[in-house]
Amino acid sequence: MFGMIKNSLFGNTEETEYKLLSSETKDGVGFEVRRYEAAKYAAVSSEGRSFDQVTGELVRKLLMYIGGSNEQGEAMGTAAPIIITVYPRNDGVLSRRLMVGIRIPTIYQQSPPTPTDSAIRIEERPGMTVYALQFGGFAGESEYRAEALRLTRTLGETAPFQRKQYFCCSYDPPLKPYGRRNEVWFLQEEP
Repeated sequence: MFGMIKNSLFGNTEETEYKLLSSETKDGVGFEVRRYEAAKYAAVSSEGRSFDQVTGELVRKLLMYIGGSNEQGEAMGTAAPIIITVYPRNDGVLSRRLMVGIRIPTIYQQSPPTPTDSAIRIEERPGMTVYALQFGGFAGESEYRAEALRLTRTLGETAPFQRKQYFCCSYDPPLKPYGRRNEVWFLQEEP
C-alpha cells in the first residue's frame, strides 16, 4: 500500500504517447484524432456492478500492481491515462460490464512484472486510432456519458467509429483538486 501511495504522489507519470492526426472543431466542439501504437497493458474487469460502484476498486488494484504489488516487488512509476472500457446499451446507459486498463511504462514493456493479484492480466493491445474529446473536473458515469453524447452528436451518424464500446480516460490522481484532465475516446473503425 505504501508503495502505491509513494508511487502515485512522488513517482514520475509517463503519459502514453500518440501521433496527432488532426485537431478539429465542429459545431463549437473541439476534438482530436490520434493514433496510439500497440502496447502492453495491465487490465482488470468487472461485471454486475455499476461504473461508479466499481471503478475506484479496480483502479486501486492497478495502482497497487504498478506501485510494487507484483512478484518482482518492482515500483514502475505511474502511467496515464487510466482507460476504462465501457459498453453502452442502445439507450446510452452503460452496461454493468467494464474493463480498466493502464499502459505498462515503457521500460517494462518487454517484460512486465508478474501481477500477484490473479484478477489482473497483462494483455497486448493493438494500435488504434481514436476520436478524443477532453473535459475537466471530477468525472463519474454521468459526466462520461454526457461527454460521449456530445462527441457522438459532434461526429454525426456517418462517422466511422465503434458504437458498442468507448473509452473513459482519466489522467490525474484521485486527490488532485483542480485542473483535472479527462477524455472520452471513440475507437475509429479501420477501413
